[in-house]
Amino acid sequence: MATETFQASRWTKGNHIWTTVIEVTDVAVIRRKRAWFTLNEISIHLSKVASVRIDTGLFWADILVESTGGSDPLTSHGHRKADARRIKELIEAAQSRQTK
Repeated sequence: MATETFQASRWTKGNHIWTTVIEVTDVAVIRRKRAWFTLNEISIHLSKVASVRIDTGLFWADILVESTGGSDPLTSHGHRKADARRIKELIEAAQSRQTK
């Protein structure tokens, strides 16, 4: 599976200067959020993903990826609805391939 990258909209809160990026690889889902002098990166191995929740608004969608380990969930807001659905599809497809 090729790595796919999804970028949040600059029109949403917290994404005006640097946007949040979610990357789905064949082994993990990664969220990268820049700030002035830092980079916050959270990754969850696909085998450890417990659930993926999408909350849609009028224009944008929020994504919540929870892990089985009970650590902080991976959250991101301001993504296009189609991108949020694609992220969920990729994670679920990768998990089904791992169980076979």
